[in-house]
Amino acid sequence: MLAFLARRLFLAIPSLLGLMILCFVLLRVVPSDPSAALAGDNATPDQIAEIRAKFGFDRPLHEQFFLYMKQVLSGDLGVSVHSNRPVVADIGQRLPATLELTFVALFLAAAIGIPLGTVAAVAHNTPVDHLVRLFTIGGLAVASFWLAIMLQLWLAMDLDLLPLRGRMAVALGSPPTVTGSYVIDSLVAGRWDQFVSALRHIVMPATVLAIPAIATIARFTRSGVLETMQKDFVTYETAAGYRRGRLIRIFVLRNSVATAVTQIGLLFGGLISSAVAVEAIFDWPGIGSYAVYAILGQDYKAVLAVTLFVGVVYAIVNVLVDMVHAALDPRVAEQL
Repeated sequence: MLAFLARRLFLAIPSLLGLMILCFVLLRVVPSDPSAALAGDNATPDQIAEIRAKFGFDRPLHEQFFLYMKQVLSGDLGVSVHSNRPVVADIGQRLPATLELTFVALFLAAAIGIPLGTVAAVAHNTPVDHLVRLFTIGGLAVASFWLAIMLQLWLAMDLDLLPLRGRMAVALGSPPTVTGSYVIDSLVAGRWDQFVSALRHIVMPATVLAIPAIATIARFTRSGVLETMQKDFVTYETAAGYRRGRLIRIFVLRNSVATAVTQIGLLFGGLISSAVAVEAIFDWPGIGSYAVYAILGQDYKAVLAVTLFVGVVYAIVNVLVDMVHAALDPRVAEQL
C-alpha cells in the first residue's frame, strides 16, 4: 500500500506543475497591468514602475515563472489589494465556512444518493426506477444559481421558514472558535440558540450544492448495484434462500459501493469549486464568495490563489480516493 501511495503522489506532481503553469499564464493574460492594480488608482508612473521592479514584473518571462514557483512553494501567494492582508490569511479565515458547507452537502448527497440509487437498481425498469432516473437528469441539468434564487424566493421570502442569507443570526454573534464550524462549535459551547440558527442558515445553500451530487451518486450507485446483481454469487445466494433485503444490504452493496465512494471523493473537490456562485448568492463567508469579490474587484492575486488552492484540493482528494478504492478492492493497487 505504501508503494501504491508513493506512485500516486508521484503522478500528482505533473498535475500540480501544470496547474502552476496555468495560473502563471492566467496571471500574464490579464488585460490590466498587475503593477497598476497593486499600486492603486491614484498611483504615479514612478510608483507603478517601483512596484513592477519590486515584484519582478520587469524581468524576462522565464525568470518571472521561477520567481512565481518560489513564492508558491514558500507559501507566499501575495497580498490582497482590497484587504491588504496576505491572501493565505484570507483563505485560512474563510476556509472553515466553505468546508462546513461542503461536508454538510456531501453528507446529504451520500445519505440520499446511495439509498436512492440502490432502490432504483432493485426496482429496475419499474416506475420507481424511471422516477429516480428523471430526478437524476433534472438534478444534473438544473442551474445552481437559479435553484438558489428560487429557494430564497419560496422558503425565505414567501413562507418565511428559513433565513435569506448569512451564516448565523447577527444578534446571536458567533460561537467560540474550536473547529471553525458554527454547527459543531455552537454544540461544544452549549449554545442551542446558535446551533438552531446555524442549522437554519445552512439548509438552503447545502441543499443547492447537494442536489447535483445526489444525482451523480444515485446514478453511479444504480449502475454498480445493477452490475453486481448480475454476478453469479448473487444468483447462488438467491437460490440458497437469502432474504432479498439482507442479500442487497450485506453482499450487493459491499461489492457495488467502490464506484460510489470514488465519486463521493471526487465530488468533494467539485463542491468546493461549485460553491462560488452558491456562496455569493447566500452571502456565505467562504472561499467561493471571496473568489467572486476578487474577480469583481480585479484582485488577481486572490483569484489565482483560490484557483491554485482548489487545484491542490483536487489533487489531494484524487490521491485519497485512490487509496480508499485500493483498500476496498486490492486489485486496484496491483493495476496502478
